[in-house]
Amino acid sequence: MKVITANKITAAHWQLFLRADPSRKLVTAYLKNGFVFELRQSPRLLATLVLLPVSAFQLEIKNLAVSPQFENRGLATSLLNFAKEYAHQHNYHELIIGTGSTSFKQLYLYQKVGFRPVAIRSDFFTDNYVKPIFENHLRLRDMIVLKTNID
Repeated sequence: MKVITANKITAAHWQLFLRADPSRKLVTAYLKNGFVFELRQSPRLLATLVLLPVSAFQLEIKNLAVSPQFENRGLATSLLNFAKEYAHQHNYHELIIGTGSTSFKQLYLYQKVGFRPVAIRSDFFTDNYVKPIFENHLRLRDMIVLKTNID
């Protein structure tokens, strides 16, 4: 499978985007300036990735989602490696990603592929989301920001 640029945002894309980020308002905002990529097994959409330039040297992964029936098959790892390669090819020096402090599986994966925690955005999820979010039976409040340097 190859990561390709998404030509059109469909309902299937939105299902995945909202799986990773339940705020349609926030997703809509970062889609305006973001680059959307996808993994397909024709014609089925398996996974999505949204990259957003933060500055001339920093790129952020804003959304990464895998369809539930295709989880644990290395697709998220493939998208993370693609993001690192994309950052390298476009002369970014840092790649960042934020995730919930209760997102244990994601925190493990991001660190496994070379990201390191660099900041905590306290109350990010309580300040930016109308409905409370629960993961792993815990109320999600804070965002953990992770970074990897691009050589």
